[in-house]
Amino acid sequence: MTPDRHNEGFGPGRLALVLAGLLVLTTITVAVSTIELGPLKIFAALLIASVKSTLVLFYFMELGHAGRLVKISFVGTILVLACFIGFLFFDVAFR
Repeated sequence: MTPDRHNEGFGPGRLALVLAGLLVLTTITVAVSTIELGPLKIFAALLIASVKSTLVLFYFMELGHAGRLVKISFVGTILVLACFIGFLFFDVAFR
């Protein structure tokens, strides 16, 4: 990482907005857990968790400034994880 690129970080205002977003999403997660949605509760929880993890990866871990290979490996990892979770749901649903 070059010295110029290291100083490109996000300002405290943007990081505070991301933190506020994470806190709001955590509140939504707790609220969704108290609502009876049946099987949709799992999908809602996974969707909210995915948005929260994406915020953390892009802003706090600075994935947005990473190289192309890192971004491609991230997307590939997410696709493989989604396949595993999908197979798990099918396995449990059709037992």
